[in-house]
Amino acid sequence: VLLADEINRTPPKTQSALLEAMQEHSCTVRGHMYRLPAPFFVLATQNPIELEGTYPLPEAQLDRFLFNSLLDDLSAEDELKVIDRTTTPCEAKVEAVTSAEELLDFQQLVRMVPIAETISRGVVSLVRATRPKSESAPGIIQKYANYGASVRAAQSIVLAAKARALSHKRYHVTYEDITAIAIPVLRHRIILNFHAESDRIDADQILKQLVAQVPRPGAD
Repeated sequence: VLLADEINRTPPKTQSALLEAMQEHSCTVRGHMYRLPAPFFVLATQNPIELEGTYPLPEAQLDRFLFNSLLDDLSAEDELKVIDRTTTPCEAKVEAVTSAEELLDFQQLVRMVPIAETISRGVVSLVRATRPKSESAPGIIQKYANYGASVRAAQSIVLAAKARALSHKRYHVTYEDITAIAIPVLRHRIILNFHAESDRIDADQILKQLVAQVPRPGAD
């Protein structure tokens, strides 16, 4: 697991190296390529307030992240726990709950979860609707989006939905799995234009409308 704290503070050369690691699962040093151990997983944070001295991540790298999760303020109880754990002599105890081999088995199990063609078509329709030049793009996308999501977004939605199905003790993907994970999968893959900024429209507002239009299987 690689945790990149405030990733938008890393210079472009470092971001390029991380892109290779995320996409190819390898890194190149002085012309020699080294394979990264499996499983390899990247978590990253960004500071949405302080932008001075930062380097925006290129769209190609953003597309490699499965989710973009927004973190709210901690609850009062959680803040108390933070204070207790950081101002007292207590030491955190970390115990392994799984192994690398088991994680790889879980990843293969996720890919084996079946998904109905009608649901897959709904995912494709949703992703294509985010592209302003697509015939299926609604007016809100044509007005506020410069670029939409790529086919990698559809792959990510399906894989995330399969994982969610297993976590809910099901061995099939449902419509609810798709709608539950669509926004965190798509919010960083849609590039909005000046009109969206001027009208104070963000990606989540647009995506909520698109997700609501995803056709339910069997609904005519």
